[in-house]
Amino acid sequence: MRAIRLARAGGPDVLALHEVDTAVPGPGQILIRHEAIGLNFIDIYQRTGLYPLACPTGLGLEGAGIVEAIGEEVTRFQVGDRAAYGTGPIGAYAEAHVVDANRAVRVPADVSLRTAAAVMLKGMTSEFLARRVFHVKQGDAVLIHAAAGGVGLILCQWLRSLGATVIGTVGDESKARIARAHGCDHVILYKTEDIAGRVKTLTDGLGCAVVYDSVGRDTLEASLASLRRRGLLVSFGNASGPVPPIEPLRLSRGGSLFLTRPTLFDYVATTEELDQSASALFGMIRSGAIKVEIGQTFRLDQVREAHEALAGRQTTGSTLLIP
Repeated sequence: MRAIRLARAGGPDVLALHEVDTAVPGPGQILIRHEAIGLNFIDIYQRTGLYPLACPTGLGLEGAGIVEAIGEEVTRFQVGDRAAYGTGPIGAYAEAHVVDANRAVRVPADVSLRTAAAVMLKGMTSEFLARRVFHVKQGDAVLIHAAAGGVGLILCQWLRSLGATVIGTVGDESKARIARAHGCDHVILYKTEDIAGRVKTLTDGLGCAVVYDSVGRDTLEASLASLRRRGLLVSFGNASGPVPPIEPLRLSRGGSLFLTRPTLFDYVATTEELDQSASALFGMIRSGAIKVEIGQTFRLDQVREAHEALAGRQTTGSTLLIP
């Protein structure tokens, strides 16, 4: 089969297409023949070495397809089942991938495999952010950075369904139109507008109950300044670079603020949690409350171009590799 490998951390040029043997699933494992593979910012963090990997290695955590083979002791899947996964193991950038059966989920018949590949990691991230990191309730004002991105578009819709007032930041007017179409009540153009100032105006001076920040270094101060008293900053990404250290007194002076740095892997740590999160996500998609935006697709041999587009914030919605 064809698979992407990297011998060292670095820029997109380290990604190379290779012919490799198709792996055989061991006990408790399944082999999924991919129909589509999801790209995520964590892939870039791992490729660059921000999140170090032992090289040589594959890349990618998310994909969907058909179960082609099963290992011993597997009762959760049968050959021919439609399956998807969003938390690895590393190596999804390939025509097929071996995954632990208890880390994959069945894809409902009325959800396409491309949709599943586009939303497993991003959609379950949105689920735990909206429902478990902070209990968003009707009337809460929330701020979402990168509102037209992969997580952003799903999260906007999820929060809107909960009755929140959704404020999103985007880079240009074309992305603003997309964000509005996916649940944003108000859009801030971060390149030309004062984010915190606009938030305070939109919330009658109170600020937001929660800020979801996947951008990192460049938006930290604006995020903290956009919170209401006792508000929560959820820092869950580093698109612009890692967030610098924050003194606890900074949170106190901002109004007894809270800060958390969660990761999906801790919120789907058990098979039961994984199933519950995926079930909630597929339920939202099937009900029509969440419409999945696949903004762009690339062939597997175009993986370098895909990484350049994602890192350059030139994408909207989800990005897929098609093997």
